[in-house]
Amino acid sequence: MMAAVFAGRAGASVMIIEKNNRLGVKLSITGKGRCNLTNDTDLGGLLAKTNANPRFLYSAFNALTSADLTRFFEDNGVPLKTERGKRVFPKSGRAEDIVNALEKSIHKKGARIKKNETVCAVEAEAGQTRGVRTETGFIPASAVIVATGGLSYPATGSTGDGFRFARALGHSVTPLYPSLVPLITAEPWVPALAGLSLKNVCCTVIAEGVKKPLFSEIGELLFTHNGISGPLVLSASRFITDKLPQKRVQVQIDLKPGLNAGQLDERVRRDFEENNNKYFLNALDGLLPRRLIKTIVTLSGIPPERRVNAIQREERLKLGALLKCLTVTPVAAAGYAEAVITMGGVDVREVDPSSMMSKKVKGLYFAGEVLDVDAMTGGFNLQIAFSTGYLAGLSAGKGVGG
Repeated sequence: MMAAVFAGRAGASVMIIEKNNRLGVKLSITGKGRCNLTNDTDLGGLLAKTNANPRFLYSAFNALTSADLTRFFEDNGVPLKTERGKRVFPKSGRAEDIVNALEKSIHKKGARIKKNETVCAVEAEAGQTRGVRTETGFIPASAVIVATGGLSYPATGSTGDGFRFARALGHSVTPLYPSLVPLITAEPWVPALAGLSLKNVCCTVIAEGVKKPLFSEIGELLFTHNGISGPLVLSASRFITDKLPQKRVQVQIDLKPGLNAGQLDERVRRDFEENNNKYFLNALDGLLPRRLIKTIVTLSGIPPERRVNAIQREERLKLGALLKCLTVTPVAAAGYAEAVITMGGVDVREVDPSSMMSKKVKGLYFAGEVLDVDAMTGGFNLQIAFSTGYLAGLSAGKGVGG
């Protein structure tokens, strides 16, 4: 949609070919239906949160900054607000307002929209784009922008079509993985904690054969019926899914990141003194969420009905170590149906970063998640989509109508 707006503004005759019965199906469900469309940060901030090929996005982020994007939507009648973590949302809390603003902008320049139309192939001849083949016929075009998304949320229509089109035209596609996705874990005690949310815990990702942690941040974690999720885990998953199942990976959860080992032991000793005659099982209410206590007691190896005053120093230190490093072992990702984004995509070495045009086929452009670019949560992935869409649309439009 962003590409269509700016291709039209550049003077091109534009057609959107949409396989769904309406535009922006995936966009309308982002941010739990609220649409975290960008992050209120500068170029350096955008690049710092980009995981794959940030240098490739330098031109796109420069062409359409976070401030530019914010201004675009506010100029098109969508008031915005900035929330915790500099995440930008429509004030209404409705992703549909973003979709509607884009659709109105598309219509202003007279672009045509073909809905319920599936593209079967992008066709080219002698290194030049000819158009697209759909289920109902051939549509000629001197420029084609592939903005199909990846494989995540396939129910919205993202079924990897763009990767197929790219490969058929001689492009390389890097390995694909679900990312920003819940994780399935091996530990048998996890399902009993399903629904328990832990705030302000630290997750550190350790991979077999890798000396440094792959990821370490403080945030919110959620236990599920078969693993872990929540904002912190989704971010951590970006550094895990491509390792499984070949490498053994551990997620180490620090339940008390604000305390070092010595401070935590002092805290535990103080709690034990206050609950001197209680059973161990009943002495942790001040330290842990109630639903987590039984699991921690079991994993500590300390008998639940032992009196606190009988717990040995070594046992207390072992409990502290457990609280600082509660370990779970991811064995798989939950899959594309639950993945916010797809990691991997069209190899950016084969795409001109200043225009988003293919280096292999003239008039062929790529934008958004179909490219091998991805970022952390917080509005950064949608900024990538809008910036690359803007640059592709402007470049294609100038090439055709300028």
